[in-house]
Amino acid sequence: MELRTYGKLKERGEFSEELLGRVLRGLAGRRHQETLVGAAQAFGVSASSVSRHLIEATAAKLKEFRERTLKEVHCFAVFLDTIHRGGEAFIIALGLDVSGRKQVLGFWQGATENHEICEALFSELESRGLVLSKKILFVTDGGKGIIKALKERVGSGLVHQRCTIHKDRNIQRHLAKRWRQEAHRRFRAALEQNSYADAKRMLRDFEQWLSQINESAAESLREAREEILTLHRLKVPALLRKTLHSTNPIESMFSTVRDCEDNLKRYRGSRMTQRWLGAVLLHCERGFKRVKGYAAIKQVVAAIEAEQAESRKLKSAA
Repeated sequence: MELRTYGKLKERGEFSEELLGRVLRGLAGRRHQETLVGAAQAFGVSASSVSRHLIEATAAKLKEFRERTLKEVHCFAVFLDTIHRGGEAFIIALGLDVSGRKQVLGFWQGATENHEICEALFSELESRGLVLSKKILFVTDGGKGIIKALKERVGSGLVHQRCTIHKDRNIQRHLAKRWRQEAHRRFRAALEQNSYADAKRMLRDFEQWLSQINESAAESLREAREEILTLHRLKVPALLRKTLHSTNPIESMFSTVRDCEDNLKRYRGSRMTQRWLGAVLLHCERGFKRVKGYAAIKQVVAAIEAEQAESRKLKSAA
């Protein structure tokens, strides 16, 4: 009689899939050795065989990730950020659709986060059917390469929200320690306002306060003030604003990526780094939940369309 474990072992795809799932869970729980040894003993295979199955499984996941179509994805918002792995930069796009569900759209590898790499990512997403329209809200940390690529791709009608957490940190880096707590309090108090007019007034007061202490900190706020208030201008309700005001949704995913790859001590080439990243990103998607306040997304989409229609009207009149 054939053992069930040997029967499963012969089904290479199913075995590799199960093994990868075990490894990802084991890595996330920092039980890498225990997981691999347990798997090897259960299936009666050597460590080298386990390694071959992992390569097979991660290669299949990368292929699935790279080839899946984005034609049916109707993005309301796109978060863009960079994670560094093995000395390389990986720019990743995380989409939020009109129903409030998140999906990893794609990634692109480069030496640094620059304009050319961002443009390559956008082209790859469009080749798989994603429409990067002017109605999409883009959320970024303020990296110049990403912003330049977005402006070239989308144009003057770009709807862009700067990450308020990154901007808060950038402002505080300019200040002596004795001013940082008060600067943080004033900045957050302004952003907690529901009215665009109130938030803008409080940010201007904050800017004047900064000017008396450190003009560079004031300039850091000044250059991004309108992009910080994009959500207020669009009258995004407070609950949904908690998700959209920063790059936290994608940063949280990066935390899972780091946990799952914690015991990968050395990347043996670009193919390996991409195989594992594709597999882990698909693994992350299983834990995604609808964002809080998703019921207000349609209202925000209508506000974006109304704002852009008014802009076109003013241009034609001029």
